[in-house]
Amino acid sequence: MREFNTSGPNIPSQHYTIERTGLIEKGVRLVGKQRYFTIWAPRQTGKSTYFRQLAEVLNQRGYAPVFFSVEGFTDFSAAATFATFCRELRKQQKIDWKIESFMDFEQTISDCVDKKLVIIIDEIESLNPKIFSQFLHTIRNLYHSRQDHCLKSVILVGVSNIVGVVSDNASPFNIADNLNVPYFTRAEVFELLQQHEHETGQRFDNKAKQKISDITANQPGLVNGFAKVLVENNPQKKLIDYDDYLKVEDWYLTEAIDKNFSNILNKAQEERSLVERLLFTEDKIPFEIDRPSIKLLHTNGLIKKDDDGFVAFWVPFYKKRLHKAFYPYTNGEKSEISLTHLPSDFYEDGRFNIAKFIESYKRYAKRRGFKPFLEKGADGNYKSIKESALIYSFETFISAIVQELSGKIYREADTGLGKSDMIIHIDQQEYLIETKIYSGVKQFETGKKQLAYYAQSLGLDKAVYLVYMSNRARKPETLKEQTETHNNVQIATYLVEYDEAKW
Repeated sequence: MREFNTSGPNIPSQHYTIERTGLIEKGVRLVGKQRYFTIWAPRQTGKSTYFRQLAEVLNQRGYAPVFFSVEGFTDFSAAATFATFCRELRKQQKIDWKIESFMDFEQTISDCVDKKLVIIIDEIESLNPKIFSQFLHTIRNLYHSRQDHCLKSVILVGVSNIVGVVSDNASPFNIADNLNVPYFTRAEVFELLQQHEHETGQRFDNKAKQKISDITANQPGLVNGFAKVLVENNPQKKLIDYDDYLKVEDWYLTEAIDKNFSNILNKAQEERSLVERLLFTEDKIPFEIDRPSIKLLHTNGLIKKDDDGFVAFWVPFYKKRLHKAFYPYTNGEKSEISLTHLPSDFYEDGRFNIAKFIESYKRYAKRRGFKPFLEKGADGNYKSIKESALIYSFETFISAIVQELSGKIYREADTGLGKSDMIIHIDQQEYLIETKIYSGVKQFETGKKQLAYYAQSLGLDKAVYLVYMSNRARKPETLKEQTETHNNVQIATYLVEYDEAKW
């Protein structure tokens, strides 16, 4: 029986596999035009699975593709690198060449006219930098004479933009084509899950499918990861439902040691101020790939360019987990909140009252301020930006109170910048709460409409709009606490003022 794959390229006989036929045909056309091209994308996008599928089709069409990885080759000599190439060439194409140098390689290729060779090199960034430039020069020379020899295409695969790598090595070799390997579409995610359903009879509830698609942004590695854990956790269930999904999401957010997120976190910590601006403000940052911080976070799969040309988070799962990773746990405020509040503070006529809850929070915030929620480094200086403290203040308060009331909190899979969306479930009541920082009247008004639309999509008819305002902000008459109806959703707006001078 096949399974969901979370490690290495897919083997169709062993793993549920999406055949990306349209993308494969693009690759075949480039090879048919004798183009030498690149494939780059963040990890876990399915690059290795794709180029293996491409190689299989090329084999069927009379080409002789050979693929191998140079991961870990940073200190390999040219001879050692060519030894790997020759070994894979013998194994995959039964071609027995003896090559020890670039001169040997160029001469062997030039003398071969009876084959249509395609070389695919994965993890190309890991090639020994001392031989990288010579490699590119050699490939460039062969490219210009490709009509006269067997090397019809070279495909360089990596997680960085190879054009940039080539440029950094000052090579005159101009790689004109890049083949983008995108994440799955939602339809492809559903198709992958349906393969499991058809082969086992175990089904995924439609809402669970949608949530897998939402939180992963259809990233192939994460889609397979969520599905694999869901299946392993529920071997006897005929229907994997939304509650099962929520348990797996919580595990991924709080317990899973995920190697891809570890890489994301390391890169985010390198660019912490930028990442926190994206997490806690709605600053519009133009997406410009030549900015080192943007290039670093993009090539590692954390951010992307949105439809308006600005930086946006790419995968909601990463955004959710970064919220938790940057949280300052050492402030002791959760205990302070639990000690100074009683469950009865939030009830009226025997029912939980969201307005009393928000008013209690506002009194707490006025009394305690926000500095306890700024994280300090080893040098005693604050590592966090001040906006983070505002959001973490509310999240700490709500977490402490909901725990006391035996409720639940779910963070929604939203990739928007500068706001925190969550659903709290208390006494059979659900409330969508959005916290954001005021940055202008237009943004404030638009946010209410977006929140109403979002609540509708979740099947909720009430939402709370909690907006932090600097005491320096000019407040028009329309900017006030009130309850309004937008698209049949009641939006209760609350304002939390903070004094910038105290920062």
